[in-house]
Amino acid sequence: MTNKYTWIIESLDCIPSIDGQSNVVSCVHWRVNGTDGINNASVYGIQNLIYTSNNPFINYSNLTESVVIEWIQNSMGSEQVLAIQNNLDTQISLLMNPPVISPSLPWATT
Repeated sequence: MTNKYTWIIESLDCIPSIDGQSNVVSCVHWRVNGTDGINNASVYGIQNLIYTSNNPFINYSNLTESVVIEWIQNSMGSEQVLAIQNNLDTQISLLMNPPVISPSLPWATT
């Protein structure tokens, strides 16, 4: 089964005013959850964004989570997005097959 990844925007940091625009997103706090349907893993990070006046501007009140996710993934690049997914795959694999376990002490009663 292929792991499923869900990107979530936790919060946005904004520059109050720049070039006549207000609440310009400058930093995105994100989380990616991964699951194989049984085991779950999570990665948290931040992505800085650079405002350029020649790019189309979306008013803060009109932003959607999918637009911001597209921004951060484009800013990261496909290699970094893949690295995040690989990290989640590793976490899930370790949950399925832990390299170290802590069984009950053999002399302890249950």
